[in-house]
Amino acid sequence: MVRERQYDVVVAGAGPAGTSAAIHLSRLGARVLLVEQKRFPREKLCGEFISPECLRHFEKLGVDERMTAAGGARLTETVFYSGRGRRVSVPSEWFGEEQGGALGLSRAEMDARLLERAREAGATVLEETQAHDLIIEKGTVRGVELKTNVGGPLQALSLITIDATGRACALVRHVESGAAHRQKARASLVAFKAHLENARVQAGHCEIYFYRGGYGGLSAVENGLSNLCFIARASDVRRLGSDPERVMRELVCSNERARLTLERASAASPWLSVALQSFGRRNLVHARGLLAIGDAASFIDPFTGSGMLMALESGEMVAGVIARRLEQLRGGEAFAELADDYRAQYGARFNARLRVSSLLRRAAFVPGLAASAIHLAGASERLRRRLARATRN
Repeated sequence: MVRERQYDVVVAGAGPAGTSAAIHLSRLGARVLLVEQKRFPREKLCGEFISPECLRHFEKLGVDERMTAAGGARLTETVFYSGRGRRVSVPSEWFGEEQGGALGLSRAEMDARLLERAREAGATVLEETQAHDLIIEKGTVRGVELKTNVGGPLQALSLITIDATGRACALVRHVESGAAHRQKARASLVAFKAHLENARVQAGHCEIYFYRGGYGGLSAVENGLSNLCFIARASDVRRLGSDPERVMRELVCSNERARLTLERASAASPWLSVALQSFGRRNLVHARGLLAIGDAASFIDPFTGSGMLMALESGEMVAGVIARRLEQLRGGEAFAELADDYRAQYGARFNARLRVSSLLRRAAFVPGLAASAIHLAGASERLRRRLARATRN
């Protein structure tokens, strides 16, 4: 027998975007269900760079002290290295001097603390629960069908459903066109991530390495480990036997600085990998009643260091948009106005930084262009500041 439960909002995905939305909505009086396929804590493929602006969001969410206590590394500077060792740096204080710099912290630690806070804020949280399908009536999404390990299938009915499942777009794919699915099959890039022992990354630095066909980032996290996350062309990955260690040694370490920092490094955790099919903005409203946030809404280039920030921002934004019309939604009205409001606010907040990131990406994947960009930016602090800020606002 299928059980039914009623909520104002169902959020699928308990990453920073989903938990941010769930916490803000719960505090604003909404009945929220937060659904997560995994059991936390769990590892996640991510650069694990928490920019200073994120720390302000942690304060709003009530988790700033918990994040500080998690033992992450303080990152005072991001340094970009061309293939032959030319460098340019961006101080973290440019984005929030009063916050004491950026933070290197694993997603396992960060996400678990955000999930705990969502429970405390009043959201119903279901881990190890799969959002199996959408409930659609007359073209309107009315909730989600769930598969759980306990108690059999469950229908979670809601006024609004939010896809916060990241690049997987686990809910959105149920209303995507066949063309979108075919595009996923043609993914041209692969991302890898692992925690490393004995990496020589300079204390307080997040280091970004450019090489032909990709780039990678290395920075300290908790427990004396470093996080390495890098992107490579799928064709190069196949040529190297899809072996992440080999890809790291032969491709990432073609960058002179990476070769030095990773010479003695070894993986202290299993390698994670994911295919990347696209960057930039996606559709925000896929059907009446269904919104997308975080990486399900847009995927900004990791070298900007602003992906985590966009996730937290989009969660807060969608919560405010929904809360302002919650009573009307309960009366069966206002979704069209809500959708227009969300699109307008999202565009005003994120479109410019996504355009700047797209332009910078063209240089990032070509060593000669990357070296020229690093040389040009290194000659002007004003230019570096403007470019760095443009990846935010």
